Amino acid sequence: MIMRLLVVEDDPRLREAIVDTLMLKGHEVCEAPNGVEAIAIVRSQNLDLVLSDINMPGMDGLELLQTIKQEHPWLPVVLMTAYGDVGQAVKAMQRGANDYLMKPFELQELDALLRPFNNDAPVADDSEPVCEALASQQLFQLAQRVAQTDSTVLISGESGTGKEVLARYIHQQSDRRHQPFIAINCAAIPENMLEAMLFGYEKGAFTGAYNAMPGKFEQAEGGTLLLDEITEMDLGLQAKLLRVLQERQVERLGGKKVLDLDVRIVATTNRELADYVAEGKFREDLYYRLSVFPLQWLPLRERKDDILPLAGRLLAHHARKMKRPVPRLMADAEQKLLAHPWPGNVRELDNTMQRALIMQTGPQLFANDFILTPVPKNRQENISVATPVMTEVMVDDGELGNDLRHREVELIVRALKEEPSRKEAADRLGISPRTLRYKMAKLRDEGVDVEAMLVS
Repeated sequence: MIMRLLVVEDDPRLREAIVDTLMLKGHEVCEAPNGVEAIAIVRSQNLDLVLSDINMPGMDGLELLQTIKQEHPWLPVVLMTAYGDVGQAVKAMQRGANDYLMKPFELQELDALLRPFNNDAPVADDSEPVCEALASQQLFQLAQRVAQTDSTVLISGESGTGKEVLARYIHQQSDRRHQPFIAINCAAIPENMLEAMLFGYEKGAFTGAYNAMPGKFEQAEGGTLLLDEITEMDLGLQAKLLRVLQERQVERLGGKKVLDLDVRIVATTNRELADYVAEGKFREDLYYRLSVFPLQWLPLRERKDDILPLAGRLLAHHARKMKRPVPRLMADAEQKLLAHPWPGNVRELDNTMQRALIMQTGPQLFANDFILTPVPKNRQENISVATPVMTEVMVDDGELGNDLRHREVELIVRALKEEPSRKEAADRLGISPRTLRYKMAKLRDEGVDVEAMLVS
């Protein structure tokens, strides 16, 4: 599929090279030398993706990202950063970037990066799901069976479990696999814009509709439409969605022409949908229309056999993007990963692997290379095992105790140097700002002046 792309880069030679490369691939490409001009283009044109540098004068890439996500939350943004500046890349992902690219990069890297956003592009081998746990194997067997039909599928599971991975697997195993797979996150798009994104609109249908735009239903014609986090849709729009699903027809906002649809629907939710129906927050008729074939995606802590294979794949993926050799997980690191309850599921595991790669100092990853996210208090009673993060390590004095203490100091100093504020440094370390202040005071009492180390 031809994509409409915007390239934002202040270096004219590099911008020209990227634009020429993308145009040779058949894409329609706009370009801007800075964030201010980029915003003007975003507001006036219908784009499929923005590819922007981070370090630019005036409005930098992070500010541009923030503005785009506020005004056009559905528009994918990929940020480019200099080789070795991993901290900027991680910060971009935390602020909502869809992906990042390290400069300099090869043509193949750019192709691979755009592939997930191009609905007609072939799927890479490493997108095949990890299903080592018995429960996962059984789930994907069911998914493979329902993929052979056109039945509507409702996938439920906690946030971060990988429900979209399962939805894509169903599409890939179906007869529709050569047609588009279109996903829309109902929770990420403002209520007043979601209807226009789903059903499309004609020019002048509302303020800001400068051009006609096909909706997600039209874009998914012949393929699969994923309605992600569908429970976040308001009741009024649920009624309109129900009519489209029943009639298999859609009409653009401001339009008069009724379009017939041939689309397979997959919906996901992180809530107990039956309870939501009972509370009057979700239409019962839509619930039955969607739950023709329900699938339950278990949390990561209940499929422990998937943890290490997933960790290995994520490590390899991020090491490749950071242009580093893939480190080896040591036994104590594996035990730490297996013991953690992963309240954030695969998304949390992905973040943990990125942090470990940033902190690594050699070809191996040990347990103390992993900074694990604390389990939120409201989740602790529902999770049987929890692993504390950067808590006091009770060890005897000696070589091991000194090594652990030195490692903690190193992590704290690095976070304080690389993050713009104490709060963000604490977030990166997985602790509260108050805990960070306490640790720095305790280290100062022990003769370790962290403040002085920041200046050196």
